[in-house]
This record gives sequence, structure tokens and C-alpha cells, in this order.
Amino acid sequence: MDNVKILVVDDEDRMRKLVHDFLGRQGYQILEAADGEAALEVFFDNKDIALVILDVMMPKLDGWGVLKEIRQFSDVPIMMLTAKGEEQDELQGFKLGVDEYVSKPFSPKVLVARVEALLKRYHFVNSDTIEAGGIVIDKKAHEVRIDGELIDLSFKEFELLQYFVENQGIALSREKILNNVWNYDYFGDARTIDTHVKKLRSKLGTREDYIRTVWGIGYKFEVNEA
Repeated sequence: MDNVKILVVDDEDRMRKLVHDFLGRQGYQILEAADGEAALEVFFDNKDIALVILDVMMPKLDGWGVLKEIRQFSDVPIMMLTAKGEEQDELQGFKLGVDEYVSKPFSPKVLVARVEALLKRYHFVNSDTIEAGGIVIDKKAHEVRIDGELIDLSFKEFELLQYFVENQGIALSREKILNNVWNYDYFGDARTIDTHVKKLRSKLGTREDYIRTVWGIGYKFEVNEA
């Protein structure tokens, strides 16, 4: 992880040192900021920052302000530090573009594991080609192949499959799918998703079971190892 830069933003010196020490031991290069304004200065002075760990409550400019400003110019993964049980913070953050949450107080080892998982997922999402269980998605060519055979998908079916594969193993609510694949300004309903999932499954053939229904929630893409 040498030369992978992580920006840690928190007004508590103790918290910044804790995160710095544990991530530094893994070989990450840690940059720090004690308030929102300083965070933006550091971020825009370092174009190669790979991840931002951002506290919500800070002086001068809070975490939401920093998040909004960064999201105007960058899709860098952002992990928010939030008080335990603050559900409204998490909901607001997801709408603004937060990628991951860690509630205070947290285990440093868990934080390191989440950082590594988020960086891995971000790299996966930003690759031109992604593969899962014999399904190969070429994002540039907008093509899907299963065992080398080209599959004919509509534009939304392609986007839906890509979203599933990029979030495999995660139970995705219909609302979240609707917001991410059809965008927040879409005024349809959950039946739109169910219809597209049904069509997509039929085109995946022997891989149709990869898209599992999670009752009461939505769907989950999971490759069957058997």
C-alpha cells in the first residue's frame, strides 16, 4: 500500500493519531486536517488522494460541507465517521455520495479492514472490465459476455447488471437500486425494478440464480460456488 494516500479529517487530535498510526502500519501515506477548510486545501493540493476519512462534526466547515464540495469535482471514495446510532446522518450521507460509514467508537482493526475493502471495491468499480462467475462486463464497449458468448441486453438491463456485480454480496433495497440505476429524479416505482430483474434473469440463462430475491428488502447478486 506504499504511496496510497489517505486524507484523515477530524478535529480531535487523538482520533487523527489513532487512525494515522493504524493505517500507517499498513503502509498507507496519511495526510491530516483538523477542520473542514483545511481538509479542502489538502485535498485540492494533492490530486492523488485515494480515500478520504471524514468526521461529521468539525469547526469552520462541517463534514457535509466538505463532502458536497469534493463531490462537485471528484468521485474519490469517502468514508464518514459518525456518532453511533445517528441513522439520519447515514441517510443524508448516502444521498450526498458517501461510500462507507464507521460509527464512533470503532475498533481500529475494523477500520483498517473497511478501508482495504473500500479501496478494493473502488478499484473494481473503476476498472473497464469486471467479471463475476463467468459473466464479463465490458463497460467501455457496453457489452456483456457469458462464457464468451455475447448477451443482448437493453441499456437499463446492462446498467442494472453492472450495479449488481459491482455490489455483489450486498443486499440492495429497491429504493437504493432505483436511486442508483434510474437516478433520484426518476418518478417510477419498485415494479419497474422487478420487471427489469425478471427480464435480466431470463437473459442470464444458467446464471439467473446469481440474482437472489431478498424478501422484504430487494435483491442480492451472489455467485454460486457450487
